[in-house]
Amino acid sequence: MARRLRPVGLDFVGTAPVRHVFVREVAAPVAAVYGALEDVPGWAEWFPQVTAARPVDAGAGRDVTLTGGIRFRESIIAADEPGVYAYRVDVTNLPGVRAMAEEWRLSPPAPAPGCGGPSPPTGRLPTGWLAMKVARGGQARAFRDALTALDRRLRA
Repeated sequence: MARRLRPVGLDFVGTAPVRHVFVREVAAPVAAVYGALEDVPGWAEWFPQVTAARPVDAGAGRDVTLTGGIRFRESIIAADEPGVYAYRVDVTNLPGVRAMAEEWRLSPPAPAPGCGGPSPPTGRLPTGWLAMKVARGGQARAFRDALTALDRRLRA
């Protein structure tokens, strides 16, 4: 049964009672990764747990279905190209969740210590499922696999 969650803003990312943060460096340029995040139907092509995704509310939200039948109705709460892409879950059939948000921060990696010149363009993705009490290892694996597939796709 679908339940409405407490609406939260971007500030919830830093104050959620449960925070999972995942960092992954990819070779694709930041702008390309950001473009893939905005391509809502495309998520199912690179995020293995996403079986369907479609924009709703004239692009202000998304309907997402995961493997196992978990569904989310989400609202985009930040879309600052190319640095931040964030959304909150408004409605879900996932039990035990009262509020949930996810933020993707995209930035080129810092230059290696001792390097004087700029580093080549790459994406660095700290991602997080927030306020979700499920196995962290499974989430980490899901994000690692998704970002590996996305990086492969963007470089092809």
